Amino acid sequence: MDNTSAIAFHQLTKNFGDLEVLKGVSGHINTGEVIAIIGSSGCGKSTLLRCFNRLEKITGGQLIVDGIDLSQPDIPAKALRYLHQRVGMVFQQFNLFPHLSVLDNLTLAPQKVLGLSKAESQERGRRYLDKVGLSEKANAYPEQLSGGQKQRVAIARSLCMEPQVLLFDEPTSALDPELVGEVLLVMRQLADEGMTMVVVTHEMQFAQEVASRVFFLNQGQIEEEGPAKQVMTQPQSERLRTFLSRINTANVLR
Repeated sequence: MDNTSAIAFHQLTKNFGDLEVLKGVSGHINTGEVIAIIGSSGCGKSTLLRCFNRLEKITGGQLIVDGIDLSQPDIPAKALRYLHQRVGMVFQQFNLFPHLSVLDNLTLAPQKVLGLSKAESQERGRRYLDKVGLSEKANAYPEQLSGGQKQRVAIARSLCMEPQVLLFDEPTSALDPELVGEVLLVMRQLADEGMTMVVVTHEMQFAQEVASRVFFLNQGQIEEEGPAKQVMTQPQSERLRTFLSRINTANVLR
């Protein structure tokens, strides 16, 4: 298995009780790549993503993330802390602390985990708020923000840890359609800057235009994988052709 990749996995399996969700998936993600993971609900996309930062323990196979072997049953706490510093995660539902201001949401982890001073963490927080176009919202509270703004704050919060890899779990699925674009624009900018990103998404245009490669998951396996434009415009498997047709029809009707 290629241990030089940002993420490498071989014959990875994940069971929840008797339910086998991931059935021996293999692949790699190089530094600087943007990988889009697509597929129908329940196919294992989010489970695979959550394995990459140990939110889920794998059942079998091999998984190495940023040089850390996550195949071991017991990983030292120090190694896990290092992993969570290096691999950021952006969720569907933002997960902001409602009782903290936007800036305080951004500075909490850098102070607690990285040991930055209040001044250092605030400088970093303001820098990344500016990066996502929300510098004027530093003193606002989450309830005062739109869904798109909350998700951009969540991205800025992850960036404050200065990770090597960013994982996105359907980051636009909880947003009203008119707010999706502002979040995707930030993600495009990160991709252009060379951030290694793994994105579970139903945004097919984003996957085609921004991703380096696409993984199509079907029933717990990677059924098709390849360069984004090739996979999205010239799908080889009948299942992927059907999936893309249904997604495109749904987007037209939306």
